[in-house]
Amino acid sequence: MDRLQALKDILAQDPNNAFARYGLAMELSHRGETDNALAEFHTLIKSNPDYTPGYFMAAQTLSRAGRNEEAKQLLRDGIASAQRTGNGHAESEMQGMLDELGG
Repeated sequence: MDRLQALKDILAQDPNNAFARYGLAMELSHRGETDNALAEFHTLIKSNPDYTPGYFMAAQTLSRAGRNEEAKQLLRDGIASAQRTGNGHAESEMQGMLDELGG
């Protein structure tokens, strides 16, 4: 069984599994399935607003697709999440990307 199917199977049993949802979004992103990846990132962030890495990776996916305005908004939301959770490292990384995008 491939990784993609394994993650889908986990989510079929536990749709709120943030780690599996993140993994699925990342796998889809790596396969170039941008819209599907972004849909999974959206589901992840909606159900787990403090899963900070989701914002950063979704923003990177958007940026690679040339959707920089959407990426900047996700980075701002992600920075707020990082501040809520005390994740200074993630906050710094997202701020750096936001600055690069002209944030």
